[in-house]
Amino acid sequence: TLKHLDLPCGGDTLAEGIAVKEPGQFTRKVLARIVDDIVLVGEPALESAVALLLQIEKTVVEGAGAAGLAAVMTHRKRFAGRKVGVVLCGGNIDTRLLANVLLRDLARSGRLGRLRITLQDRPGALFKVVEEFNRYQVNILEVWHQRIFTSLPAKGLTAEIECEARDREQIDLLVAGLRSKGYDVEQVELG
Repeated sequence: TLKHLDLPCGGDTLAEGIAVKEPGQFTRKVLARIVDDIVLVGEPALESAVALLLQIEKTVVEGAGAAGLAAVMTHRKRFAGRKVGVVLCGGNIDTRLLANVLLRDLARSGRLGRLRITLQDRPGALFKVVEEFNRYQVNILEVWHQRIFTSLPAKGLTAEIECEARDREQIDLLVAGLRSKGYDVEQVELG
């Protein structure tokens, strides 16, 4: 509890360094004396802050160290028109985790995408789809061509294509182009 409010805690978090179930008694006294308020931020905000710091400032900061920036980004109105200093600390983030954070940020911004396309299982079907990616200058990163584990009839298949583009609009144009050619296309979103 903080200020006699029960707050959610527990579970995996990018902010491991500040993930405590209960602030210690000494810490609680210090906070009560010098801190006016504490704001909570979600995991997507922490991920965005870590990614932004690396992309713009070229600074590697762990999740807990980026929590201040995540708070400012999440609660913009609260800090609007004020001089705000954000303490950045800790570069203790696993490189694989950092790579995941960056890729997820690219997906959220629309520069990475995954399209699920229903096709007929016949020669050249996938090639025609790939031609559309080329036409819209969207780069294909990976293809999953699924015939077996699908609810489609035996002559149907699902192709999941992970791709990269300059922005969300470029992928949206590709999707519209594929649909105009009669393809059933679904954009797979991050959960």
